[in-house]
Amino acid sequence: MRIAVLSGKGGTGKTLVSVNLAAVAKSATYIDCDVEEPNGHLFFAPEGIKEEDVTVKVPKVDEALCNGCRKCVNFCKFNALAHTADNLIIFDDICHFCGGCMLVCPQKALTETDKVIGRIQKGTSEHVSVYSGILNVGVASGVPIINQLLEEKNFAANKLTVIDCPPGASCVVMESIKDVDYCILVAEPTLFGVHNLELVYQLVKLFKKPFGAVLNKCLEGENPAERFCIENNIKILGKIPFDTDLGALNSDAKIVAYEEKKYKDMFSSLLDRVVKEVKHATVTDIKR
Repeated sequence: MRIAVLSGKGGTGKTLVSVNLAAVAKSATYIDCDVEEPNGHLFFAPEGIKEEDVTVKVPKVDEALCNGCRKCVNFCKFNALAHTADNLIIFDDICHFCGGCMLVCPQKALTETDKVIGRIQKGTSEHVSVYSGILNVGVASGVPIINQLLEEKNFAANKLTVIDCPPGASCVVMESIKDVDYCILVAEPTLFGVHNLELVYQLVKLFKKPFGAVLNKCLEGENPAERFCIENNIKILGKIPFDTDLGALNSDAKIVAYEEKKYKDMFSSLLDRVVKEVKHATVTDIKR
């Protein structure tokens, strides 16, 4: 079972939900796809860490073959190529690794070479396998790292996998959710929270994923995010109260489900609800 946890921006409680859902499961895999700023490992403090580089193919020019036709330059929409005087210049920091320049080169002057864009770390924390992707500073896209994180070999059969997505609704988020069974949308109870919730709401609808919402930092009184969910028939899976003790534990990178029984019960109840929703969605798809 693969569950993705999303939010329209950072700081809503996405990692709080992700980490604690994995923690209360009997056995789980936690995958941090927020490759620009991964922080799930701070909570789990995994041991036995193994690390591997992630590489992509970038173009390399054979100047003896290049005749300066500029077809590759005109093709590249990311301005990763330029031709000055008699030299082709490749800006591999902004290359998006599509390989199109090599296809359009009539002289076959462009070939591929490997470039390291980041790394993946894997470790264990009690009953949780912890994966983190780390994108090198200045690299244009984290998609190749996310694709490697989400390879089939990283998923254990009959084991819960919690995918902590990047914030927002960009390409890296799309890559993170494309093969999941269920999406959890985490939102704050403010007007800005509604705006950010709508971003990921539209995204999961586009991908036709079953989903529900978790509302974080809830207070008594008006809750615009709750109203948005009601108006759009979004299932509210749970409400996390505004709790200074929980906030202090979370700020200290503590897994709150390990610290106090009331938090363990809260996230266990949330996980039970999500599992039921996934089973219901699966039965519905079969009937269709």
